[in-house]
Amino acid sequence: MSLRALLLAVLMGLSGALSAASDDLNPEQEARYHDLLEELRCLVCQNQNIAESHASLALDLKRQVADMIVAGRSDDEIKTYLQARYGDFVLYRPPFKPRTWLLWLTPFVVLVCALVIAVLMLRRRRPVRTPPESIDREALRRLLDKE
Repeated sequence: MSLRALLLAVLMGLSGALSAASDDLNPEQEARYHDLLEELRCLVCQNQNIAESHASLALDLKRQVADMIVAGRSDDEIKTYLQARYGDFVLYRPPFKPRTWLLWLTPFVVLVCALVIAVLMLRRRRPVRTPPESIDREALRRLLDKE
């Protein structure tokens, strides 16, 4: 079998798996399916949701989500199942709990630190005005007379 034929067979299999995941769904379920796929992270690709991923694990997750929707499970039940199986990392919006508080609070801490640094730098850049009584008028007059 040539490389082209093998590649074509693999691509056709992948496209069949992608379309088969949502064939059994009615339009309402189809909308839920796509919304859920946007909220779930691909465990292989990490910074990609499973809707965009073509990894084999993502394809399996898509099929599982479609099967659970057809079985009548709610979105929360599906997320809870996947979270129990793969951990909080599978969710793009992990719950606020002791293991994830740092994940949730870090952006705000960084923002506050950046604002404090910006304010301090702006205060430093202000020109310091010297009071008129501290100017040595005699030295200033001598400098001006030299020119």
